[in-house]
Amino acid sequence: MPNPSFPQGNSLAARDAKSQIHSYTNLSVHEKEGPLIIERGKGIHVWDDNGKEYIEGLAGLWCTSFGFGEEELINAAITQMRKLPYYHSFASKSTEPSIRLAEKLLEIAPTEFSKVFFVNSGSEANDTVVKLVWYYNNALGRPKKKKIIARQKGYHGVTVAAASLTGLPPLHNDFDLPIQGILHTSCPHFYRFGLEGETEEEFASRMADDLEKLIIAEGPDTVAAFIAEPIMGAGGVIIPPVTYFEKVQAVLRKYDVLMIADEVICGFGRTGQMWGSQTFDIQPDILSCAKALSSAYLPIAAVMVSEDIFRGMVTQSEKHGAFAHGYTYSGHPVPAAVAMRTMELMEERNILDHVRHVSHRFSERFKALADHPLVGEVRVCGLIGAVELVADKKTKRSFDPKFMAGHKAYEAMQEEGVISRAVAGDNMALCPPLIITETEIDEMFDRFTRGLDQAAALASKENWRED
Repeated sequence: MPNPSFPQGNSLAARDAKSQIHSYTNLSVHEKEGPLIIERGKGIHVWDDNGKEYIEGLAGLWCTSFGFGEEELINAAITQMRKLPYYHSFASKSTEPSIRLAEKLLEIAPTEFSKVFFVNSGSEANDTVVKLVWYYNNALGRPKKKKIIARQKGYHGVTVAAASLTGLPPLHNDFDLPIQGILHTSCPHFYRFGLEGETEEEFASRMADDLEKLIIAEGPDTVAAFIAEPIMGAGGVIIPPVTYFEKVQAVLRKYDVLMIADEVICGFGRTGQMWGSQTFDIQPDILSCAKALSSAYLPIAAVMVSEDIFRGMVTQSEKHGAFAHGYTYSGHPVPAAVAMRTMELMEERNILDHVRHVSHRFSERFKALADHPLVGEVRVCGLIGAVELVADKKTKRSFDPKFMAGHKAYEAMQEEGVISRAVAGDNMALCPPLIITETEIDEMFDRFTRGLDQAAALASKENWRED
């Protein structure tokens, strides 16, 4: 809701509005209304600078798996800062934390990978993936096999190549994206795009057929890779239809197209298994991960590649004298130490078992919202889910964007003390810290439901349905 008491003068809010550009924010509105300033956090809760408490229902940005204030992660950072606060990975340099973390990732990976390359964010990881696909095919003497297919509504980041892979128009509009060679195939959202009388498996077959037709139309000798999130996050928390990845991967194998798994959101326990690829039986050639790798305490991300791809990289580095790619902070020892401790805590505290246990309550509470007058569909897996708001439950008609239904529902939920997120329009997502308890799940959904009820009252008052 509009903030009528936006502090002016020298307040933090006023200073913020005067000094910062905010991601995914209406900049004009922000100038007038200012920010919500989060001051501290503990467990699944955060508090603003007025002392109001919120349940952080999206784990920040799908990432703070251990919640806020985890002393083990804080101490891991402090210890490493005192020992070696920074070093790089250029020119054959390394550090113990990055070595240990790379070994751990290869050990727990969903399939056999050869090597790990560290970056600082999911966007950087997926930009790196694009470059490696091109580099690899050049090593094989296939200069035309460079196109990469992503999906409509897929999300892979905001850097130039990653935003091009992303299949959401706002990330392309007036940024002059996507770049050449990035294609998009159909979105596998059965509720929205399934045909009347079509079963979920038939829909999955049609999605695989769409992919195959695109590969054939472009020329199989020009298509290098296909990238997909196991669950599409920012595109609406879209769960793949039954048999979807089985059928898609059969098409990829047929035309020698690499499978890239974007595990930035799904990795590290979110779906109830360590990887979304395990949940949906994906066998990737390349995998990108980030976010929960360090419980978001410090920026770190990684790309894992197969032995074949690494051998191609070796060939090219011999040809040119070096693998000329990398970042100042690749393998930074402090984030690597925190990430390593995060992986250890997942095992020591049996986080996967905990997620599987509490996800039953999470799913029950989500599915109970199916009868809410604003909800068209409920989608949930592990500890990630969303409800899709609709103007007409029978016809699935969406609200006119001018009513900003998702945004207003988000604001209402925030007033009730739960931070959610409106994604891809009017899809209200929850993705709480993995440490959440059943009691906390109930409190989160109580607040979420009250926010939905507030939005329903506003919909009636403002006639969002325009009946």
